[in-house]
Amino acid sequence: MSESWNLKGSYFETCNCETACPCVFLSPPTEGDCTVLLAWHVDEGRFGDISLNGLNVALAVHSPGHMVEVKWKAALYLDERASGEQREALTKIFSGQAGGHLGRVAQHIGEVLGVRSLPIEYRAEGKRRSVRVGNLADATIQAIEGAAGDVTVSGHPLVIAPGFPVVAARSEKLRYQDHGYNWEISKRNGFYSPFQYADG
Repeated sequence: MSESWNLKGSYFETCNCETACPCVFLSPPTEGDCTVLLAWHVDEGRFGDISLNGLNVALAVHSPGHMVEVKWKAALYLDERASGEQREALTKIFSGQAGGHLGRVAQHIGEVLGVRSLPIEYRAEGKRRSVRVGNLADATIQAIEGAAGDVTVSGHPLVIAPGFPVVAARSEKLRYQDHGYNWEISKRNGFYSPFQYADG
């Protein structure tokens, strides 16, 4: 019998598409492919009896074309503060092996480039979100000011955090160097929101 699990916290992503990324509406990426870095901070979470509170996870994804028509390559990064049991739990959840919404997202992945444990610093400060993954990745986004506050998108079909509208943002920077990739991007798309995942 598989372990019962649940997580909640905050997440953000930034990619090479112009703002706002058309991939979330099942349209082609603005640059022909999509290079995206996602990061999650777990406020509260459990996998069976294992607490996952306070841990961070990041995922780098390359989609060589339309995101629902081609398979992605992905690399998973786990918080080095996690114990062996916590690493195993996070790997099962964020690789999609444990089911839930991330299990459905993982169906788009054709190749897992690797899973590594590194220092991951996740910051949420007002309308800014940032993450640093060892010396491999560094990203910061800032919410876009709308006519009456945050610009949000809800109900989009390609979604990382179902049930929550995402705040549209623009990147100050996105740097990623691993697995032969070398991304140096700024002034492109970003989204952030709360998230809540569970088995089933």
